[in-house]
Amino acid sequence: MTQLSQDQIDAVFKHGAGTMKRPKDSQTTRYDFLRPNRIPASQLRAIRLLYENFARSVASNLSAYLRSYVTVNLVSFEQVPFQEFIEGLPSPTVIVSLSLRPYEGSGVLEMSPASFFPILEMLLGGNGKSPEVFTREITDIELRLVEMLLRLIVQDLREAWKMIANIDFAVQTIEKEPQFLQILAPTESVIMIGMEIRAGDACGPLNIAIPSLAIKMMQQKVGHQWNTRRIEPTVESQEKMLRLLEPVDTEVEIAQIGATIQMQDLASLKQGDLLLLDLPVERPLHCFVNEKGRFHGHMAELGSKAVFVVDGATSDV
Repeated sequence: MTQLSQDQIDAVFKHGAGTMKRPKDSQTTRYDFLRPNRIPASQLRAIRLLYENFARSVASNLSAYLRSYVTVNLVSFEQVPFQEFIEGLPSPTVIVSLSLRPYEGSGVLEMSPASFFPILEMLLGGNGKSPEVFTREITDIELRLVEMLLRLIVQDLREAWKMIANIDFAVQTIEKEPQFLQILAPTESVIMIGMEIRAGDACGPLNIAIPSLAIKMMQQKVGHQWNTRRIEPTVESQEKMLRLLEPVDTEVEIAQIGATIQMQDLASLKQGDLLLLDLPVERPLHCFVNEKGRFHGHMAELGSKAVFVVDGATSDV
């Protein structure tokens, strides 16, 4: 066996280092072990769609609960370490630990003062248009009122997840300081869902975090095909939507269809003129609801008032 001298070894490394080149077709990507991507992109799309449906459901229920128009929008969706999620929350705030039975681990739901103080004002009879922004800690009495609101949101969260898995979300603990909630390891990956609640003139965040490991345990139920599956409305959801729409004001117009008039005659009309429609008196009238033809009928008298008698439904005219 031939032994190389130190000078020969140095020469090999000197010349070899200069001739080594990376293949042109080589592609490398950086991987941060502190921010592991545990969930495949296809499953993330399905979960994102789930929370878009959840946002619409929360907006509908909060509008009915507060008797005021409320919107909820999904503004961010990403995988981050739990420590990064906690550090991004305001202090003080209202942060809730959620059980995920039958799965292990705990989720987090957080509502900042910018969200719950305007809602509290509306619950107590205000209009939510106060320009003052509170940054103080919530009192125990106020917290009791917020708990009812949080349980309503958790119920919507439970219903939204039924599309994928039956998760019994339940409130475990409620804290006012984020650093006191130590339910996951700082480096544990979570799915962070950032939402925006608009009630009255106020706008504030609603944040949710679900452990990526818990979602990975149910990965066989979070299929790509769910992402494109059409969600058919249930009878209960249709009845619920109808109840929400019942007090809404609509514009109703009664008209005779078919009469024509020249523009010069229309422009010359003045008080006291008679407009001849050249239509028989017994011809049916049409009822328009928000500019859509819905009914046909005829006019009648009720005491000293004229009324429209519905003879039947009609298509758009």
